[in-house]
Amino acid sequence: MKSMEEMIQAAQQAAETIQTQMNDMQAKLDGIEVEGQSGGGLVKVRASAKGRILGVTIDDSLMKPEEKHIVEDLVTAAFNDARDKADRVSNAEMKKMQGSMGLPPGFNLPGM
Repeated sequence: MKSMEEMIQAAQQAAETIQTQMNDMQAKLDGIEVEGQSGGGLVKVRASAKGRILGVTIDDSLMKPEEKHIVEDLVTAAFNDARDKADRVSNAEMKKMQGSMGLPPGFNLPGM
């Protein structure tokens, strides 16, 4: 039977391993790119799966002063679409990582 000290050491090592894997996952998510769109592709927002915005593209046809409110709405919709896609990719990657660590489905890792 393991001593209490050995069990505490094992738990600390497991926590360090999980923290390292979480840091690796955050870096991986920041390297995965998603694209949100609105207006049938007239507005596009590129983002990392971690949610960092990488760029915005607005079709020239929308660049009219009288279209300003439409552009604002389309940019908002494209941002929300990119965020939704980023969340889905992030959740899928987290499930893969949890599975590889032998954690039960739905287990919430601290900090995520």
